[in-house]
Amino acid sequence: MNAKRKTILPIAIAMVSILAIAVAPALAKDSKKKAPPSHKSAAAAAASMGHVPQVSEAPKRGHHDEKPGPAWKTVGGTVKDIQDNAYTVEDYEGNQVKLYVGQGTKHIKNKKVGDTVRAEITRGGFANSIQ
Repeated sequence: MNAKRKTILPIAIAMVSILAIAVAPALAKDSKKKAPPSHKSAAAAAASMGHVPQVSEAPKRGHHDEKPGPAWKTVGGTVKDIQDNAYTVEDYEGNQVKLYVGQGTKHIKNKKVGDTVRAEITRGGFANSIQ
């Protein structure tokens, strides 16, 4: 009788471990199905953690940045027109973009109409750098 108990115990342990292995993926799927946090609670959680950076609004039509700032995108193309501190650049897709330069703009060399340029600009169109 003692021998039967010694064989039943390893079989029982093996069955429990097989059952645990079979059930684990199903339990993992259920834990991933939790509802995402609402925007209100996420904002409250972020605010409770300390300073929350504010995103500046895009400048109104007809206005532009007058000093360097956070880079928004990089524009590349050909200079079509230069008027005072504004360069009109036609990008490689045929779109015309106005870039504004100033004392804060890093120039590699002075540009003229027909030159190919690449500029890192702010949301308001100020060229942080122009190459």
